[in-house]
Amino acid sequence: MSGIETRRDADTVAAGPLVDRLLDGLPVDAVLTDPDITASYAHDMASFCPAGSPAVVVLPRTVEQVQHVMRTATALRVPVVPQGARTGLSGAANATDGCVVLSLTRMDRILEISPVDRIAVVEPGVVNATLSRAVGEHGLAYPPDPSSWETCTIGGNIGTASGGLCCVKYGVTAEYVLGLDVVLADGRLMSTGRRTAKGVAGYDLTRLFVGSEGSLGIVVRAVLALRPKPPGQLVLAAEFSSGAAACDAVCRIMAGGHVPSLLELMDRTTVKAVNDTARMGLPESTEALLMAAFDTTDPAADLAAVGALCEAAGATGVVPAEDAAESELLLQARRMSLVALEAVKGATMIDDVCVPRSRLGEFLDGVERISEKYRLTIGVVAHAGDGNTHPTVCFDATDPEESRRARESFDEIMALGLELGGTITGEHGVGVLKKEWLARELGPVGLEMQRSVKKVFDPLGILNPGKLF
Repeated sequence: MSGIETRRDADTVAAGPLVDRLLDGLPVDAVLTDPDITASYAHDMASFCPAGSPAVVVLPRTVEQVQHVMRTATALRVPVVPQGARTGLSGAANATDGCVVLSLTRMDRILEISPVDRIAVVEPGVVNATLSRAVGEHGLAYPPDPSSWETCTIGGNIGTASGGLCCVKYGVTAEYVLGLDVVLADGRLMSTGRRTAKGVAGYDLTRLFVGSEGSLGIVVRAVLALRPKPPGQLVLAAEFSSGAAACDAVCRIMAGGHVPSLLELMDRTTVKAVNDTARMGLPESTEALLMAAFDTTDPAADLAAVGALCEAAGATGVVPAEDAAESELLLQARRMSLVALEAVKGATMIDDVCVPRSRLGEFLDGVERISEKYRLTIGVVAHAGDGNTHPTVCFDATDPEESRRARESFDEIMALGLELGGTITGEHGVGVLKKEWLARELGPVGLEMQRSVKKVFDPLGILNPGKLF
């Protein structure tokens, strides 16, 4: 009797052609069918996003196992939903009924770190913070740092083109992905990109996969660019009596040619929520708190120059951190903003609108009007340096009327972003949540071209169906 037959006789998995064929190339502990367990893989962290019931959850450890899953799915015409840590905020990882959930969290090896080539080669399940600490031991840095960096995976970051707090200086995930190994819908393995510092051979298929939310193929290996580890940064906090004044300071800083390693904004609602959650002692008398950081050779001098610009813009208080410990305390406050806002009412809808920096003040004013119109608490935290805002609608999910107003306010915020020349998502992706809005932003011709690309890579439509468009 073969090992596969023994596993089947053990009655640890449900019968059926899908599971049987999956077990032809997977160990039994990689195939989960218990409904209570599979239900826990049904969705990510987004609100208002429908999720189906997966037929099975598969946790491969090797490229060959992923290929086997996709060959099986193609043969049986079964949809496949790729997942990482499910920290996403758009429903991109949500299951569809009868699908294979392909969780890549067990593919978590760092395969190579090269200080000479300044690259890391990793599997998709590597946690962002784990990679950052590993390359740090070599005097290097992997800059993209989403707020969920302690739990989110590199594969998920690639799927949604994640950003982070340091984007204003170091850019987003797309700028660090040099090459990929991708398992296509039919199980074939394709390599894109390079591991060299430069390379322009053919179409840039690597960039095409970054932000594709698992709709074109399954990333199983990534070549990532690294940077020399910067000096420790110092942070400055500036208080403002209005969001408009804080945004004026942002414009002055950027127009003045400064390159902060971080430029973040928290409104009064967010500051209060953080204090209520963690007793951080942030100043609640302020309408907007701006944090600027520099990791240069003389950060104190840079902070002094930025502090003067903040005062010129009307700051009521400017406090530079004296050391790394004070700086880290401020960053902790910023990183916990979304968790703190969720505690306000128990549920949140986190928007992800990015607008031109020059129109950031108009956007904040508009969000305040929307908050008043719908009688809802909406806190705003933003990567102010690149105009990427996260208006967070706080609501009681058990109250149908309040939930309706939350959804309507969310849509109105996205409409405002487009009116101001922005985009519906700067780093969270489209998923299920913003499908309608993606169509509005792209227009009919753009949408047609995107669907055509999808059909080339996934002619049967089995890869993460129902997402994006």
